[in-house]
Amino acid sequence: MLVGKELLEKSKLLSKKSEDEIARGCGYVSPSGRVLRKSFYRALIEAKGYKLSNSGAGKAGNRSSRGRQAEFKTKVHGNGNLLIGHAYTKKLGLEPGKEYKIDLKKDSKIISLTPLN
Repeated sequence: MLVGKELLEKSKLLSKKSEDEIARGCGYVSPSGRVLRKSFYRALIEAKGYKLSNSGAGKAGNRSSRGRQAEFKTKVHGNGNLLIGHAYTKKLGLEPGKEYKIDLKKDSKIISLTPLN
């Protein structure tokens, strides 16, 4: 990840590209390939000479040092799908490819998974 003068020079060279392409070109990409926008923007601001404190206000400041955290909530998408993300399956030790029976309790709106052997 470029910082300081190198970051400013590279981002200027890439200025006709999209923000994500500039961030990628400057090395702000996670191992999974996700663009690290917040880190990129913070580095740009600091390269311009502004000092940012690492301690933000409230939860957001504490959360930034831990990376992404599971929020233990989800929503039904417009297409009717309900996504249970990697953080939850990992926490429960659910393995890719393993099959589960889905049990529904309509009155209490509880969904449970039972492993199939």
